[in-house]
Amino acid sequence: MTKISPSILSSDFGKLRDEVALIDRAGADSVHIDVMDGHFVPNITFGPVVISSVRAATKLPFETHLMVDNPDRLISDFADAGSDLLIVHPEAKHDLKKTLTSIEGLGKKTGIALNPETPLEAILKTIDRADMLLVMTVHPGFGGQKFITEMLGKIRQARSYIDREGIRARILVDGGVTLETGRLSVDAGAHGLVAGTSVFRSPDVAGAIRKFSLL
Repeated sequence: MTKISPSILSSDFGKLRDEVALIDRAGADSVHIDVMDGHFVPNITFGPVVISSVRAATKLPFETHLMVDNPDRLISDFADAGSDLLIVHPEAKHDLKKTLTSIEGLGKKTGIALNPETPLEAILKTIDRADMLLVMTVHPGFGGQKFITEMLGKIRQARSYIDREGIRARILVDGGVTLETGRLSVDAGAHGLVAGTSVFRSPDVAGAIRKFSLL
């Protein structure tokens, strides 16, 4: 079964707790939370207070994707707010290895996200410290973008390396995920998918999640 992590960036913010509870009932594996600071990416989204306010709506794991300039300044706050896995970018202003160590010290799982222009080689010295590799198949910062098909090669490369080296990281694909691009991503080696628009804008949320999980 393919792991499905709906991104609440595409949900109705006016009823966020209800939306989180909905994807829980619908069979999602986790909740994907896109945190943007207005600097690393242009938009601004969720802070720790929002995360803590919806934490009681579900027991699903919270995957918090920190698209921020300085993740070291925020990881403790988001961990305290209820995040179970914290995903950081090597392109941000920090020492990636030290940041992953800090996340582990908080008792949380670790993730590394790669922007489309960043090669896998940039994280080969740290990927063994990650529980998740998030391959961005759009440029981060906005929902509803078109899937960049050239990233399928990066997914294949990452899966081959992880399997060959016996690394624990699971590959999650984020951006422009539809049933079609999700199938391509899984075929290329992805373990799971972040689906926002395709889930929350579907007239049948449970049906959409079920179809993704069977890819």
